[in-house]
Amino acid sequence: MQLVSGSDVSARTVEIIAPFLSLEGPAMPMIHAVQAAFGFVPEASVPVVAQALNLSRAEVHGLVSFYHDFRHEPAGRTVLKLCRAEACQALGADRVAAHAGARLGIGWHQTTPDDAVTLEPVFCLGLCAAAPCGMVNGRTVARLDAARIDAILDECS
Repeated sequence: MQLVSGSDVSARTVEIIAPFLSLEGPAMPMIHAVQAAFGFVPEASVPVVAQALNLSRAEVHGLVSFYHDFRHEPAGRTVLKLCRAEACQALGADRVAAHAGARLGIGWHQTTPDDAVTLEPVFCLGLCAAAPCGMVNGRTVARLDAARIDAILDECS
């Protein structure tokens, strides 16, 4: 969706959050829906959500900035999340992450210049017995090593 202005974002945000207004505790579902629609949470959406919930912009911004899954800008076509929890670290997650970052030329929460891949940390996917693990566009991958990362990234090119 190509957005022209903040008012376009604001108008679309009103449409996106309307179905959640009758829920108890709708803030998180609203923000998730905004991100699902735009691929990130645009700054222009924050005051719209805040007004709908009778919250301050700072409170909504706090939710967006606190939770790792919310983005402030669009992600790449592929989102590679690598587990940072203890079990994965004990079985080589740091080497896997270093290899992925070096191969992509980016760090955590960054996207390659061609918008192909975004690299994000995730804290436990519940696959500890198959560590180190991660996710590729929401699909779990286990027993990661440099070769498996290379195969995954080759598919993303």
